[in-house]
Amino acid sequence: MKTQKIKMKLIFPAALAAVLLASSRANAATEDATMSTAIITNSAVAADASANPSATMASLFGDPVIAKGKGVEVKQSALDEVVVGIKSAYAAHNQTIPPQQLLGIESQMLNRLIQIQLLLQKATGADKAVGQTKAEQQMTNLLARAGTQEAFDRQLKAVGMTPDELRTKIVQEATATATLTRELGVTVTDADATNFYAAHPTDFELPETVHVRHILLLTMDPVTRAPLSADQIAAKRKQIDDILKRAQAGGDFATLATQYSEDTNSKENGGELPEFPRDAQGLPPELEAAAFALNTNQISDVVTMDVGFDIIKLLDKTPAKKMALSDKLPTSDLTVVDYIKNNLVQQKTEKLAPAYLANLSKAADVEILDADLKAAAAAQAAATNAPAGMP
Repeated sequence: MKTQKIKMKLIFPAALAAVLLASSRANAATEDATMSTAIITNSAVAADASANPSATMASLFGDPVIAKGKGVEVKQSALDEVVVGIKSAYAAHNQTIPPQQLLGIESQMLNRLIQIQLLLQKATGADKAVGQTKAEQQMTNLLARAGTQEAFDRQLKAVGMTPDELRTKIVQEATATATLTRELGVTVTDADATNFYAAHPTDFELPETVHVRHILLLTMDPVTRAPLSADQIAAKRKQIDDILKRAQAGGDFATLATQYSEDTNSKENGGELPEFPRDAQGLPPELEAAAFALNTNQISDVVTMDVGFDIIKLLDKTPAKKMALSDKLPTSDLTVVDYIKNNLVQQKTEKLAPAYLANLSKAADVEILDADLKAAAAAQAAATNAPAGMP
């Protein structure tokens, strides 16, 4: 699906930002079935993943209230948790947030946290039930994207969060979204979805995809990304050649991957990667080219990449097709019709939400207490002609 044209966005991505970015660069990748992370997952972030960063900051500098109102109280630690997660996600992709953008991101995330608390006060039992259902779906999708429970737990640990903590936050956000939709009176019918589908036929074309296992030996340090020495690289080349001979002689590829592969995100699963199309984000072009050149059950020669040496086995290849309304999306339990309806609800909500949320904030006398964040919120409001405190 061409998600650059129909991109689902969570209205309240505060708690999810860390994990969604870390696992697959947020929702734009959900329907593209791209790799769950870059092949190298042993980033500097994961190397120091045992501590809760926001808890450490709170113990060192205290945990002041940075925003308050009627039924609203946001502490510094809550915002730190989100921002540290976003920084970690960028670091996992070898990127950093420009310093001049950081305060703006913090201000936006603070607004999300405030809005969630305001909306939860208005949530009905039905809203909470919808939130619970949506949250379980999102947890299932995140786990599927990670590939294994162990990989998922590792991604969460890297941002100082447990599965239960994430589930609680997702439930709150999904409940807030359901509450906002109901409060705004936003509805979308099956006919609306059918009309959209008919008007955007190319948006629901799925490209050809391949499903592979691979065995990766790194020729660079996974933390510093510095190249190994010439002798070390030569030793890795000899090792990968020996592994290839064993695989070609009938050795079990999954077992060899579990034993030797240095892609920690897939080795526990026998080197299996999620299905991916051509031009998949984060995928080395050499790996992609080799994978699409293979026939089912064929094993590639050694593939030389910037990060190391790879061997690939093609499990199967799925031809391109146009999805029907009843088809489920890749890596998701949503059908096409449900996806379209969610997207149309999102579009309508985004138009109506700013004024409603501004009034809700005003009625609750919400005040941002941190001077820098307050100034950033005012600057953002001026830039978008929105009420102060709104994203």
